[in-house]
Amino acid sequence: MRTRKVAPLVLLTAAALAAAACAAARAEPRPLWEFGLGAGALVFNDYRGAATVHVYPVPVPYLVYRGKFLRSDHRGLRGRLLDQDRVALNLSVNGTTPVRSDSSRHGMPDLRPTLEVGPSLDVHLWKSATALVTLDVRLPARAAFTVEASARMVGLFLAPHVNLDIAQRRGADGWKLGLLAGPLFANRRYDDYFYSVAPQYATADRPAFQAHGGYAGTQFIAALTRRYPSCWLGAYLRHDTLAGASFADSPLIRRDRYWSGGFGVAWIIRRSSRLVDSED
Repeated sequence: MRTRKVAPLVLLTAAALAAAACAAARAEPRPLWEFGLGAGALVFNDYRGAATVHVYPVPVPYLVYRGKFLRSDHRGLRGRLLDQDRVALNLSVNGTTPVRSDSSRHGMPDLRPTLEVGPSLDVHLWKSATALVTLDVRLPARAAFTVEASARMVGLFLAPHVNLDIAQRRGADGWKLGLLAGPLFANRRYDDYFYSVAPQYATADRPAFQAHGGYAGTQFIAALTRRYPSCWLGAYLRHDTLAGASFADSPLIRRDRYWSGGFGVAWIIRRSSRLVDSED
């Protein structure tokens, strides 16, 4: 399914409407783990700066684990080996979708989807007296690998950013709004995978180009989530600007700024009978 123009606010509206299907309640203390499954949709450019956009229906797994040394929740998967009042070391995961030859990559090899995994050093700068508002600096560094039978590393990606979280109330229930902004950086190997044009693929309107790595633009993300007794829902919007990026002159760049986003709903299927104290 292809679309050239998507109204970003539709994604948040769809998530808000889905709230009517869930009944609100609170439970204390919390189960050690909870598992759920649902569905959603993601709107992606084929790659950052691509002219084409795809809408992907996706499964939405929901996993919460409130262990002593390992946690999984709305903030992602994180270990508690380093989890102090001011500093935490978490796991950062991201990825890209497959890219097939389109108008800008016609005649060039298809690109495999990638999975990015690496650590994130999070520094807690400030929180309100009620802890409903928190301000962090997060420093994720990820290695990207192709998703295929013989996976190969395609480079390194850095995404330092400032993150502001605003919660409606303490605990897992209630709305949570996350706002994120920061620059992006990638090494030469990563940018080469997406933006270089080898001489054999050069055409009259697509000259050869060699990516060099470095500054890769800036991202802005807004995410809205809510947990109910029987389900979880969420949506996000992301705005990217590639102005000044090291690969901005690549003939494969057709948009220097764009929107992407997604929404999903997951229903809670199983939960642990063991209860633990939790602030989440």
